Amino acid sequence: TADQLQVILGKPPRTKKVVMCHGVFDVVHPGHIRHFLFAKSKAPTLVVSLTSDAHINKGTYRPHIPEELRAINLAALEIVDFVIIDHNETPLDNLKFIRPDLFAKGYEYSSDNTANLKTQQEVSVVESYGGEFIFTPGDFVFSSSRFIRDTPPNIRTEKLLLLMKQANLFFINSPNLLKKLLTMENDGDHFFKKLQRLIPPEKMYPKCAWLNSYINNLVYIP
Repeated sequence: TADQLQVILGKPPRTKKVVMCHGVFDVVHPGHIRHFLFAKSKAPTLVVSLTSDAHINKGTYRPHIPEELRAINLAALEIVDFVIIDHNETPLDNLKFIRPDLFAKGYEYSSDNTANLKTQQEVSVVESYGGEFIFTPGDFVFSSSRFIRDTPPNIRTEKLLLLMKQANLFFINSPNLLKKLLTMENDGDHFFKKLQRLIPPEKMYPKCAWLNSYINNLVYIP
């Protein structure tokens, strides 16, 4: 959490500088790696924050990869020292709280236009506490959205297991049951109705956080 991270890093001025990157990172691609490598070259400690699922508005059934799995993907990278999930709509609150010495964004955000007003807000916050705002080189630009659209990765099993874990359900040790769930139609209603037939209601409803998500049409296993 941001609170834990602040305790670990301390407040500026620090003996070792901290650089922070922020984004969705729905699919980690070579552009992200180059972004992180450049940021890491500017400070010994690299913090990567990612936008939580609730604040991603990139289209239907996005993010493709849930926040917990996105965090694991980033934490697995050797160059990344800390990963936090930002539950705010923008990184502004965490920037004010953590106060990284440097905040790095991709070069594509450096253009002075209305589409990058959020970037200008971030610049103002970073400069307000004496931090440095930097842009990483844009020699290679990739797009997670394009990757997902053109060749969507198949992580249906991982998504299903994550949902079951959140709902505190442990029937997935049955290979046949898992196969049934994974071969059903890609539709939220079919998912819910089939799950109702497979799981007794008394085991399905208690503390079932993702059931509320289903009601809001957010449960989907693509």
